[in-house]
Amino acid sequence: MEPVSPSRPSRSVGEALVGASTRLHDAGSESARLDAEVLLGHVLGVERSTLAAHPEAALSIAQADAFERCLERRARGEPVAYIRGLKEFWGAALIVDERVLIPRPETEALVELAVAQVRTQLTSAPRDRSAAPFLVWDVGTGSGAIPVAMGLELRRRRYGDAVRFIVSDVSADALAVATINIVSHGLADLVDIRQADLADAALTSRPVDLLTANLPYIPTADIGGLPVAASFEPRVALDGGPDGLRLLSRLLAQLPSVLAAEGVAFLEIGSDQGPAVEAAVTELLPGWRCRIHPDLGGSPRVARVDSAGG
Repeated sequence: MEPVSPSRPSRSVGEALVGASTRLHDAGSESARLDAEVLLGHVLGVERSTLAAHPEAALSIAQADAFERCLERRARGEPVAYIRGLKEFWGAALIVDERVLIPRPETEALVELAVAQVRTQLTSAPRDRSAAPFLVWDVGTGSGAIPVAMGLELRRRRYGDAVRFIVSDVSADALAVATINIVSHGLADLVDIRQADLADAALTSRPVDLLTANLPYIPTADIGGLPVAASFEPRVALDGGPDGLRLLSRLLAQLPSVLAAEGVAFLEIGSDQGPAVEAAVTELLPGWRCRIHPDLGGSPRVARVDSAGG
């Protein structure tokens, strides 16, 4: 930490956190202390544990000013992830900004299911070196959180060389962010990045073994009632149409043309949408199966969809 100019009284880390916590609480933050610690750690380039260990450390004028700018943004409701420019997901630090939805912890349930499915299929039917790689398609990738998490986890478990990804999004801005995250985590050799509206069959020369998607699923009428932080995120990444299932229903109708016979799709859904998604699968995909899996908090979150003949 830098020496402080005598022309202006210095504040300690502890004092700055107390004042910031009060200010953010008064502004409506439900995690005021945590927000303050994360933002001050961001400004100082240290972990929260370092702040706790050295509450007496003095802030320089430049550090205090930078912290103040962060607090102003957070007090207006801007998400901490956008202020920092990154969000942790599945142990990886992802670049995020106003071009993409901020990855949520609930989506880790989809990653866990998808990774388990890849391992199950590769273990039950091992592929030799001449076989085509196991192909995963992440539709509406946004920041690239799902393929980055899957790619890192599969490499850690030594399945990475047998898997390849198609990553697509309708937004060129979102794909620019996803590309940064994919490249910065050393996964560029595994990923084919394409701009597309949902699962355009023209993007793949063969059916895919696994399809993942976290599409917008919030009903249009509910958008205005979301926390103020959501107003900073791209509306296109939140708005799922009148019933929240507009895009998901379109994607379901595309599955027979892109999914292999024994392929599986994992689709994130709203916690109250399980019955509606099951009904949509019955209507759009006669004979197919749909099972709803909970997230880590126990709420229905991921629909597994596959052909009963697979």
